[in-house]
Amino acid sequence: MSNAEIRGLFVWHELMTTDPQSAAAFYAGVFRWKAQPSSVPGYTLWMSGEVGVGGLMAQPEETRMAGMPPSWLAYLGTPDVDATVQAAQRLGGRVVKDAVDIPAVGRFAVLADPQGAVFAVFTPAAPPPKDAAASGVISQFSWHELATSDPQGALDFYSALFGWNGGEAHDMGAGNLYQIIEREGAAIGGIHRLQDPSMPPYWLAYVKVDDLDASVASVRAASGQIVQEPREVRGGDRVARILDPQGGVIALHERLTASASQAGKVARRPAAGKRSGPRTVKRPPTRAAGSKAAPRPKAKAKAKTARSNAPVRKTAAKRPTAKAPARKTAAKRPTAKAPARKTAAKRPTAKAPVRRNVKLKKAVRAGSGGRAARKRKVARRR
Repeated sequence: MSNAEIRGLFVWHELMTTDPQSAAAFYAGVFRWKAQPSSVPGYTLWMSGEVGVGGLMAQPEETRMAGMPPSWLAYLGTPDVDATVQAAQRLGGRVVKDAVDIPAVGRFAVLADPQGAVFAVFTPAAPPPKDAAASGVISQFSWHELATSDPQGALDFYSALFGWNGGEAHDMGAGNLYQIIEREGAAIGGIHRLQDPSMPPYWLAYVKVDDLDASVASVRAASGQIVQEPREVRGGDRVARILDPQGGVIALHERLTASASQAGKVARRPAAGKRSGPRTVKRPPTRAAGSKAAPRPKAKAKAKTARSNAPVRKTAAKRPTAKAPARKTAAKRPTAKAPARKTAAKRPTAKAPVRRNVKLKKAVRAGSGGRAARKRKVARRR
């Protein structure tokens, strides 16, 4: 990466404190950084393995006498320090420290934005790592947050100076918005309104940690203070704000792991109007023109109620199923409640005595009367 590509990139972080030796021991215990002397007298390097992550120096006497507490200073990359200083002044910023060359290191200057937040600009002698532009930062610092009295004015200033853009704005409540800062499409920080008007605007840097709870425990063990307890922020990451024993403020940042991210996706509710699972009943495929008719599915146990727009079906006899066995059209079989009855003449009962056939009686009588008459006729003839 060339120096022309580092515009608006956070390239260095520096702690100015009243007790550099004690501060070195504190941060070494929290972040596992090592303090290493530099080529500049009185300046110590923060090292994470073989990579420099920042610097440490004694707080200047004038700032200490002015009552300024120990603080971290963020350096923003620029291809031309002097041109950036002039542009900042035109935009309403001011110069805190004039541009200075550091042999074999680079050139820097300290500025303040129109609202008073202090930052530094830096042109390194050696180009930064190639992957620095992807995250918007170099080393273990993952996020930067500006608390200011005029968020929109500050965004306009830094956008004109470094080419930043405003991303999403999240409502923090009470009309306070958290404005995301983007550099070349990547979110690198945020701007929000300062809650305490008595405090000057300031930049807050976040350091990546693998285990936030373990880091917080290390801060307490090393006599540091927890200004803001661990909490989850938008997107699932966790953050905390700490105060070192000398009074320097910095934030801790635990990124959401890939596995937790996947679990979060599984736990999400489906969007409105969408089914939460596949249908359990599959409809038969529609028969294409010219294709053979697909076999009909077997009859179900329970017949569905016909819809109003369904075609009229013939009232053919239904096929027997397991729940509805076939029934013959003959006489019903006898059951315990309804015994079989013969179709013959009814048996006599107490209320209905046996009655002989009246026609039979008449026929008998008629027959007997006929024989008597014939006998009388024969007798007369004789």
